[in-house]
Amino acid sequence: MIRRTVGVIALSIVNLFIGCEDVNHIEPIEFELIAGLPQDNNGYYHYAVANNTNQITQTLHRISGKVTRNEEPIDVIKFGWESSLHWSWDGYQIRIVNGASYSNINGEVNTMMAVTSSLIGDTATIRYGYHDNWTGENTYGEFYVIFEDMK
Repeated sequence: MIRRTVGVIALSIVNLFIGCEDVNHIEPIEFELIAGLPQDNNGYYHYAVANNTNQITQTLHRISGKVTRNEEPIDVIKFGWESSLHWSWDGYQIRIVNGASYSNINGEVNTMMAVTSSLIGDTATIRYGYHDNWTGENTYGEFYVIFEDMK
């Protein structure tokens, strides 16, 4: 009985010093924005928009990114997207970015930006955010796009 008690105590002490790794620690998600647009020294992206008299002709561009944890891609995480700007058509306010998207098996997430010539000269603030159900982690970010005349 004493031998057993000493064995349990010795094993507990060994586990205390050797097995102190925090197995419940989860690294935060990392997001890399891949705007696919030229960026100036101030961090603003520049987007050339087709300038024509038809106000509903859209110039389209895909904005991408990559979500990882421990450098491994994360599949199926929902992103929300919004912009400070919109354009009008037939009495409706049209957002310039899609409102939501999901990452794929490679950790790639995408949204489309659709801009009309009415926005040439404006600067949009594009915001994104996502929630990790596993850790309860919320992440938000934003970037800026200046709309220029395509010449």
